[in-house]
Amino acid sequence: MIRHALIAAVALGLAGCGTLPLPGTAPADLYDLSPKNSFSENLPTVGWQLIIDEPVATSAVNTSRIALKPSNLEVRYFADAQWIDRAPKMIQSLLVESFENSNRITSVGRYAINLTSDFRLMGTLREFQAEYAVLGEAPDVRVTLNLKLVREPQGHIVAARTFEERVPSTANTMPEIVHAFDLATGQVLKRSVEWALREMAEIGVPKPRRDPS
Repeated sequence: MIRHALIAAVALGLAGCGTLPLPGTAPADLYDLSPKNSFSENLPTVGWQLIIDEPVATSAVNTSRIALKPSNLEVRYFADAQWIDRAPKMIQSLLVESFENSNRITSVGRYAINLTSDFRLMGTLREFQAEYAVLGEAPDVRVTLNLKLVREPQGHIVAARTFEERVPSTANTMPEIVHAFDLATGQVLKRSVEWALREMAEIGVPKPRRDPS
């Protein structure tokens, strides 16, 4: 009981941890993350079309609430702050924008029924939280994304890779914690885009699509 009281006091007092505000109270601050727009100069250009699925995630991550871990076995949330969308959907949008910003692929979009493509990028968002080694001190932010590149329409997995970044926050405040999220996510996005483009380049030049008529 003493330990849980300490967690609540430190988290609520310094980082705003807990549950979301009750109806009728002040709304939570909304935070967004930025797509990647700078990549390696030697990145190949590919003529493929790519669709990106929304990553799978556990219920602890599949939410717009900003998650934190005061210990390995506990998941809590910042009370007065949240993402602009559910974390997996936000990551999907950031991946699409990052691929577009690379200017190295013919077309890229979100997964939709009846949308044809050459490749499909499927993922699992395994970690997306602030982690406290010592309560009251600045946390580390950890982002872990597993990706599978699938050749369509065969449905064959041609490559798979897990990307993880851990970035320390410079202070135990919400703006600095979100900034650490942005840095960690940005590195994961960059490595993901460059890996996928290089894997697709290894496949070669796509054959011209035939008119069904």
